[in-house]
Amino acid sequence: MSSPSFRKLRRPSALHLVLLPLSLIFVFPFVQMVTASFMSNKEISQFPPALLPHALNTKGYSTVIFDSDFFTWLGNTALISTVAVLSQIVLCTLAGYGFARIRFRGALVVQFLLLLTVFLPPQLLMIPIFKLYAKAGLVDTLPSLMIPWLASAIGVFLMRQFFTRLPREIEEAAMLDNASRLKIFFRVVLPLTIPAQATLGIYTFLHAWNEYFWPLVSATKPEMYTLTIGLAATQTNFAQTEGIGFLMAQA
Repeated sequence: MSSPSFRKLRRPSALHLVLLPLSLIFVFPFVQMVTASFMSNKEISQFPPALLPHALNTKGYSTVIFDSDFFTWLGNTALISTVAVLSQIVLCTLAGYGFARIRFRGALVVQFLLLLTVFLPPQLLMIPIFKLYAKAGLVDTLPSLMIPWLASAIGVFLMRQFFTRLPREIEEAAMLDNASRLKIFFRVVLPLTIPAQATLGIYTFLHAWNEYFWPLVSATKPEMYTLTIGLAATQTNFAQTEGIGFLMAQA
C-alpha cells in the first residue's frame, strides 16, 4: 500500500488544475505548426482557419528532403554549435582557473577589460570584425562562423567565479604530495567543475544554435547558411510559391 504522503503527492492540487489549461495555450502553436505543415496554402488561408488538414499534403516534407538545402543548414548549425561548446569549455575553463588561482602583474586590469567587453553591444564591433575577416579571406566560410564562439568573456567570468569558491586547501593538500600545477588542475580541480562546465555548455549551445545576426552578416552563400538564416531566407523568398506548409515543415 502506498503511504499517505505519496498519495498526497499524486493528488492534483488547485495549482495543477490552473496550470494544465494554461500549458495547452503554449502547446497549441506547436500543434498548429505540425498540422499546417500538412496543409495547402488554400487550407491555411481560408476563414475560418482549419484546425486539421482535410487531406495529408506531404509536399512540404518532400520539398524539404529532396529540393532544399535544409540538411546543409542543419549540418552547419550542428557543427558550429558543437565546436562552440567544446572550445568554450576548454578555453574558458583554463582562463577562469588562471584568473582565479594564478597571480600575475596586471591581473585585475585584464579581468576588468575582459568584463568590459560584456557591456559592448555586438553590433558595435560587427563592422571591424567583418573587415578583419574579409582581409583574412574568411568571409563565407565555416571558420568565420566558428571563431567568434571559441571563447567568451561571460564563460571566463563564470568559470573564474566557480574556481574562487573552491577551497584552496584541496590544491594545497595535493601540493604537499609534490603534484604539479597541471596535475592538480586535471586530476583534482577539473572533476569538480563538471556542474559549471555543463551550465556553460548549455548556455553556449543555445546561443550558438539560435544566433542570427553574425551569420546574417558573415554568410552570403546559401550553402554557408545556418538554420536561422536559411529559414528566414525561405520565409522571405518562397512563402507564396512553395507554400506556407513548406515553411512549417522546415520549422
